[in-house]
Amino acid sequence: MIGLLQRVAAARVDDAPSPPVLSKVPPRRASVRCTCNDDDVEQVRVDRWLWAIRICSSRSQATDACRGGHVRVNGRPAKPATPVRTGDRVSARVHGRQRELEVVDPIERRVGAPIAVTCYVDHSPAPAPAERMPPPLVRDRAAGRPTKKDRRAIDRFRER
Repeated sequence: MIGLLQRVAAARVDDAPSPPVLSKVPPRRASVRCTCNDDDVEQVRVDRWLWAIRICSSRSQATDACRGGHVRVNGRPAKPATPVRTGDRVSARVHGRQRELEVVDPIERRVGAPIAVTCYVDHSPAPAPAERMPPPLVRDRAAGRPTKKDRRAIDRFRER
């Protein structure tokens, strides 16, 4: 009798559909992009894009540049959440240099430098050559107090 009950219970367990196996971590996609529902064009936040193409060294730096009014998209001031699409012009003043960029690929995740260069076209003017500074005045350590002529040379050097 016990053997029969065990077989019936085992048959019921085998007939029951097994619950689907769900992994605890969902699979990650290679690239996550925001898409606009009305015209199905890829777009991404301007602060994320500036960080992803390595113009800004951190995401918070890109956000601060947007909030400070240093970033414009298509000639208009941009907030950090302003979307950029392929073909948009982004003007950003970062690290003391004005950058004029055209969006080719609106990526959202940070990629390597060789790949990041392919995601934009740089229309920036070439940086100005640094002024040649005269070499600093080198004096012997045991030369004592500078003369009046030495002080004037040091003052001229420091004013530049």
